[in-house]
Amino acid sequence: MEKQTVLVVDDEAFFRQMFMDLLGEEGYRLECYGSGEEALVRLNEGGVDLVLTDMVMPGTSGLDILQLSRSLPNPPEVILVTGHASLETAIQALKNGARDYLAKPFDQEELRHLVATTLEQRRLLEENQLLKKNIRLFQAGQSLASVLAVEPLMRQAVTVLVRELGGGWGLGLLCDGEEPLRYPAVQAMTGQQAKSLAEAVRPTLQKVEDRSLVPLHLPEGAWTKLKMEAPGQLYLIPLRSHGDVKGGLLIAGPASQEGGLSQQDFHYLAEETAIGFDNAYRYEHARELMYTDDLTGLYNHRYLHIALDKEIRRSKRYDLKFSLVFIDLDRFKQVNDRHGHLAGSAVLSEVGNLLKQCARDADILCRFGGDEFAILLLETDAAGAKIVTERMRSVIEGHVFLENRGPACRVTATVGYATFPIDASDQQGLLDLADQAMYAGKRSRNVICGPDEVKNPSAPSNPPAE
Repeated sequence: MEKQTVLVVDDEAFFRQMFMDLLGEEGYRLECYGSGEEALVRLNEGGVDLVLTDMVMPGTSGLDILQLSRSLPNPPEVILVTGHASLETAIQALKNGARDYLAKPFDQEELRHLVATTLEQRRLLEENQLLKKNIRLFQAGQSLASVLAVEPLMRQAVTVLVRELGGGWGLGLLCDGEEPLRYPAVQAMTGQQAKSLAEAVRPTLQKVEDRSLVPLHLPEGAWTKLKMEAPGQLYLIPLRSHGDVKGGLLIAGPASQEGGLSQQDFHYLAEETAIGFDNAYRYEHARELMYTDDLTGLYNHRYLHIALDKEIRRSKRYDLKFSLVFIDLDRFKQVNDRHGHLAGSAVLSEVGNLLKQCARDADILCRFGGDEFAILLLETDAAGAKIVTERMRSVIEGHVFLENRGPACRVTATVGYATFPIDASDQQGLLDLADQAMYAGKRSRNVICGPDEVKNPSAPSNPPAE
């Protein structure tokens, strides 16, 4: 165990030597000073556990030393000793934070016991604080390693790392291959600053070795251009999955480590973040495969039910409308019979691409099964759904399929839709009604049908195809 440091401060050489003799065999690291000014210089250097000081000294007094000690990070304990004792001075010393107060002449065993008790209590307190800090770090690390969603993980990691570094700013960026940069986690900076920083560090991120924490330095001119002050500490944390860099965290903190983490502790949190990112990225990729149709790249019917449930809850909470669309290709079996099943698969893939062109980024497109597609048009009422579905039907009808494979062919589609909560009040009711609307249109084909057509099957929204 490391020796504890005791500062002995007294302007009288006799008492300095007495303290050194009394405490010299107790296993402490003793440092002796003849003036308060010398002691203050040493205290500012840190690493002192106990100050044993005379109260009354020329210049800087014991109370001055006590006052400075209280202002230091991890302040040392202070025991005041004086030959001019009074109840008033004793109370003053204790009120100002002294550990205890001794009057000269004092009992030698009392001094030894007081010093030993004070240092033992300090050691136990520091061990307790260290244990609490390690538990907090462990819990924070486990929390980061267990988040199974990439973007929430990055936001949580930036918050935790900036806080533990003692304050500053942070940026989380995703840079998968040639995909455009994304910044799901931005703290204490503008969007433009985040974009510029992400572009500046992307080349470094792609080249960095397999380390979880990299000290980073940008030229002073870069900070001037960003209209930001150069941070005291700047770290780049590469985030990988399957060995490839998929993103990174940029964490800045003040130059001083006061109140912040040690390099070892910060490195631990960075490693836990990297582990959590790899787990989350793999999980999201696996989930995407589970909910994605291999042929078209659209979502599959399993995901449709999940999305429907989520959208119904959102609709009820915010009083929103949305529409569910079913699209079925007309006489698709003839395409397979005439051109072969590989050509039929190519047609389905082309239909998926056409639907993507007609829908918004927020809309959810699914291949429901076979030659049937389903689409969630978010925040879209019946009038909007009718416009969008007619555009989809028209685009499919006007498209020439298999142009690059030969021979080319034409395909039409029948579309049905229903709107929540106007036409149905639950998921199954909405699915049934949109499906019925589509099948009502199948009597004519190449039309769009809504709930009204289900109730009045003789009135399709479009004329039958010739």
